[in-house]
Amino acid sequence: SSQNRLLIKGGRVVNDDMMQDADVYIEDGIIKQVGLNLHIPGGTRVIEAKGHLVIPGGIDTHTHMQLPFMGTFAVDDFYTGTRAGLVGGTTMIMDFAIPQRGESLVEAYHRWRSWADPKVCCDYSLHVAVTWWSDKVRQEMGELTSEHGINSFKMFMAYKDTWQLDDGDMIQAFKTCKDIGALAQVHAENGDVIKENSQKLLSLGITGPEGHEMSRPEEVEAEATNRACVLANQVGCPLYVVHVMSKSAADIVSAKRKQGHIVFGEPIAAGLGTDGTHYRHQCWRHAAAHVMGPPLRPDTHTPSYLMDLLANGDLQTTGTDNCTFSASQKALGKDNFTKIPNGVNGVEDRMSIIWEKGVVSGKMDPCRFVAVTSTNAAKIFNIYPKKGRIAVGSDADIVVWNPHATRVISAQTHHQAVDFNIFEGMEVHGIADYVICHGRVVVEEGNIRVISGMGKFVPTLPFSTHVFGRVDDRDRANAPQKVDRAAYDGPVTRINGPSHTTSAGPSPLDSHIIPTTAPDFYTRGAQVTDKSPKRPSVKVNNPPGGKASGSFW
Repeated sequence: SSQNRLLIKGGRVVNDDMMQDADVYIEDGIIKQVGLNLHIPGGTRVIEAKGHLVIPGGIDTHTHMQLPFMGTFAVDDFYTGTRAGLVGGTTMIMDFAIPQRGESLVEAYHRWRSWADPKVCCDYSLHVAVTWWSDKVRQEMGELTSEHGINSFKMFMAYKDTWQLDDGDMIQAFKTCKDIGALAQVHAENGDVIKENSQKLLSLGITGPEGHEMSRPEEVEAEATNRACVLANQVGCPLYVVHVMSKSAADIVSAKRKQGHIVFGEPIAAGLGTDGTHYRHQCWRHAAAHVMGPPLRPDTHTPSYLMDLLANGDLQTTGTDNCTFSASQKALGKDNFTKIPNGVNGVEDRMSIIWEKGVVSGKMDPCRFVAVTSTNAAKIFNIYPKKGRIAVGSDADIVVWNPHATRVISAQTHHQAVDFNIFEGMEVHGIADYVICHGRVVVEEGNIRVISGMGKFVPTLPFSTHVFGRVDDRDRANAPQKVDRAAYDGPVTRINGPSHTTSAGPSPLDSHIIPTTAPDFYTRGAQVTDKSPKRPSVKVNNPPGGKASGSFW
């Protein structure tokens, strides 16, 4: 019927690799034609897009809608969160199912599906967190990948005593991800250091939001990022570092990619649009509203630096870590910063923030903007070209983007449920005048037409070519090679016998001068005569047929 047909006319189509003046014809939720002078059935609705860009709908790679966290739930649920995302030009989110320690991953997945399916206004996928390790977890990871459309698993290096994995368990998780064709993700912060720092700061009477940032400084994120890259590379597992928040962590991702590691970095709207100076704001509520993990960085040059790396390809995707809590929820930590629920907004404003800080600033062109807001995510998570592309056969998730219009971001006018906006008062260029989801116009010049449950779960299949396409060849090229040589047939020292002997008699080892800190079997025949920590002296027995004496350090 004509209600299922739509023509976007006169705009400039932008994909990650090209721009062209073209019309886009949509039918039954799928793009059917792209070009000029199209043959269109009568009765088709026409959207005039002259002077606008026609871009793929945004994909937010990192959200936490209605997340149960620190004794409460995020206030933006799957309805308010996805509705707000559509207003800003995001037509798909990727959320996280996070089991508690000891809980079944499959059960957590089904619980998140039961929350999301009746509420989502746009399409969504799920990542699943690995918060503990056992053979059952290994088996369930395979089941989720083969039967439930999950191709990414997140490991926490922070949140000690709740979600944090130690290195040994993380290595096992990485190996399993590689085996099943899933992408390993990490929250990269050193949870042991954070716990130690937090206790020290509280003992000093530092209880406010500034303590949150002080307890997890930049090097704590950088150390964990480097460690995760090393561990993943040692087992040949591709890695995705979520919410890259600091210069040094971003530099590590960039450096590892230059060394040949398969690693991807995801900055988020908060880290690209604001900074950590807010933690020292005189208003407790204002400071607490910015608490998230990893924290925003007090270095005011960080957002621009991260945007530079995003623009030149060192970082690849953009999410938001949208996990919103009201002022009264944040106040759970009014006397102890470790009890402030972590999380900020971003799902509605991500596209405009990146356009303003990336394109308007001259750091990236519209093609790169499309790459980092949708296409790269679609490729990495194996949903391309269904998503992230304007082409025949792709889903009709499209934004008619007004690059010149401006708006001022405010909690008074945003569409999220949270009562604070970390980008408050920021003027940004770039507005989604029209948003098409599944071929339906859901946002039209500020008017929203959505219903709960109109979105769908999008399975993500394993072994994404963009991620795993070079893994097998890389493994073959880097496979360890043994050295073929003749077997050793000489004498072998006995270290547990009554003496060191060879076929020629007592070994000269009996008279060797050796450190006083060596194990007992190395000090046989030696007597320590001076136990000074500075210069211990050792009296050495004479070897057969000779003399030896003296001291050593």
